[in-house]
Formats: sequence, structure tokens, C-alpha cells
Amino acid sequence: MGWKMEWAGREKHMGGIPRKMVFLAVGAFAKAAATLLNTTSVHNAHTLIRLVRSRPPGVPLVTVSNHMSTLDDPLIWGFKGFPSLDAKLARWVLAAEDICFKNPLLTYFFRLGKCIPITRGAGIYQEHMNEALQCLNNGAWLHTFPEGKVSQEDAPIRRLKWGTASLIVRAHVTPIVLPMVHCGFEQYLAVSNYIMNR
Repeated sequence: MGWKMEWAGREKHMGGIPRKMVFLAVGAFAKAAATLLNTTSVHNAHTLIRLVRSRPPGVPLVTVSNHMSTLDDPLIWGFKGFPSLDAKLARWVLAAEDICFKNPLLTYFFRLGKCIPITRGAGIYQEHMNEALQCLNNGAWLHTFPEGKVSQEDAPIRRLKWGTASLIVRAHVTPIVLPMVHCGFEQYLAVSNYIMNR
């Protein structure tokens, strides 16, 4: 694709104001979708919130989940009590380059949203995997979808790609790893596809 814009993903870019604006807008959308427009049930939310807010300094967090729709992230962070409007506490996430980084405007937006472009099929040593590794080495939180693509099958999680495992192994400090499973997001995909194709 050619659009990288690592500078837009840096915390100090324009004093952090564009990033805060993106997280306020997207976080408000996620909150509205999860709490106002839908009924959301979350089990063991306190574990995730505690790890996001107050894990030991310098210890990275890796969350992994299944992938049911293109809106999984950010909607999974919209549940009641989660600090989804706080850019400082927000996750970094591996995002498909061919979907989220198609042009300069999308690239800038997703970079502000702490997204790291990943080229599917390019292997675990591709350029931006090093960027994800650096996030972990800085003690940050990284979320991944290790299935590697959207799956709406009512079946066990598919074979996982091993890029996430390679990041965990290569991190300077062993991350805390929290697996998550969600369901119901395939309904969002149907709505978003309807809107996009009108």
C-alpha cells in the first residue's frame, strides 16, 4: 500500500490532541453501540479493567480474541465501566493493511487510533511486527486477533496464526496474556455492510 505514517501514531504528535479527539469520538460511538443501542453482558470485566488501569509498571499486556466482524475493535471496548475514551489507556491493535490503510486519510485516522498495519501473509518478521514488539517493550497493551481474519462460524476458534506468540516470546518482559471470547458482533457486520453498500 505504501502508506506508513508512523509519526501519526506517536503520542506527542501535535501534542496528542488529534489522538484524544479520535478516541473521544470512537469511544463515544463504541459506548453508544454497546450500552444504548444493545444489551451487553460481560463476564470478568474487572480483570481486564484492572490490567488496563493498574498492572505493574513496565509489564506489557497482550489480549487476544476471536474476530467476528470488522467492527469488533472498537466495539468490544464500549462496555460499561471500561475507559474507552482514554487514549493513554487504550490498546495498540494489529490491523489489516488492505482494509484500514487504503489511502492517506484512513491511514492517518487509524494511526491516530493506535493501529499498526499488518500485511496478511507477509510473515512474523514483517516491518510492522517490530513496531508491535516495540510497543510491548515499552510496557504497552496490545490487542490481536490471532485467527487472522473474520470468522462467523458457530464452531471452535480456528487454527491461530503464530505472530502473536512470536511477539510474546520476543518481548523483553514477558507480557501478561489475557484471552477473550465475544459473540454477537456478526450482527454489526450485517448492518455495516448494508450501510456501506447503499
